[in-house]
Amino acid sequence: MVNKQIAARGIYDQKVLQAMRDVPRHLFVPERRRRSAYGDFPLPIGYGQTISQPYIVALMTELLKPEKDDIALEVGTGSGYQAAVLSKIVKKVYTVEIITPLGKDAEKRLNEMGYKNITVKVGDGYFGWKQYAPFDCIIVTAASDHIPPPLIKQLKNGGKMAIPVGMPFQVQKLMVVEKSEKGEIGIKNILPVRFVPLRRVQR
Repeated sequence: MVNKQIAARGIYDQKVLQAMRDVPRHLFVPERRRRSAYGDFPLPIGYGQTISQPYIVALMTELLKPEKDDIALEVGTGSGYQAAVLSKIVKKVYTVEIITPLGKDAEKRLNEMGYKNITVKVGDGYFGWKQYAPFDCIIVTAASDHIPPPLIKQLKNGGKMAIPVGMPFQVQKLMVVEKSEKGEIGIKNILPVRFVPLRRVQR
């Protein structure tokens, strides 16, 4: 998977490649899907959600340029796979999942697998996790029709955020938001993607 699907497409960060090798992807998909766990495509994990294609997981991780002392926020825990990959590189991962059964299952799975530097919360990730902000890097694993202002606010100066932006069930744009050391915002359009919509708490 790593050599043919990820490194061959231009992912060069050795920390990211090693993390993708270290995390057992098949343990983050439903048992009936495990024979397909290392395929070059996303897989359903229930509740209308998916585990992202391995290449996209690696790409989004690399785009953050994560370092060992970083504190990261993930919006959209899903099965916990992206958080597990990121946790192999950074100091701490805080991850938020809006779907209660998915969040609880991910928390249990990550704890049982020994990922001690990941904290899971069930809640509306649009608002980030103010208690632990600011974050060195933020990764959003569901598509929003705009970049949530609370996440921009919680991004540390000098930090990066990877987020798919666009309308639900259409082709979206994977974007990187960079906040300069002075707090100025820059946005880069990376490539077209397809993600499930970012769910919100109905108010």
